[in-house]
Amino acid sequence: MGALAGHPPYQKYEVAVRRSPIDGFGVFALEAVPRGHKIGEVRGESITVAEARRRAATLERIMIVEISTRKAIDLARSTDPMRFTNHSCRPNGQLRINAGRIEFYALRAIEPGEEITVAYGETHHEGRLTCRCGAPGCAGHL
Repeated sequence: MGALAGHPPYQKYEVAVRRSPIDGFGVFALEAVPRGHKIGEVRGESITVAEARRRAATLERIMIVEISTRKAIDLARSTDPMRFTNHSCRPNGQLRINAGRIEFYALRAIEPGEEITVAYGETHHEGRLTCRCGAPGCAGHL
């Protein structure tokens, strides 16, 4: 699938940002996404990991991804819709770091209207934030 009209070439499937039953805003598929396909990417401000951790200590909402031991991306000012991807303990998507890019892939087929979620893994919240995914077997915190 090629780039969508009016979207950057790294956004492969049509998505929309809407209020999420999980938390705040989420990103929702507007078309079917087959299992294993790249959904899109997110870009932001390149910062050091030390700066990322400094910022994370002062924020309630953290939109920072560490992409290496030295480099992180702060998504707070990004205009890419995938920055609103919420966490789920039973995700339908996966975040991957590929050559310094933050990419999202479908772990299973995603239907139109479905919220796209990923498992955040280790976070700057360090277990202090309550998980609201509601999935069976939810860990209860991030």
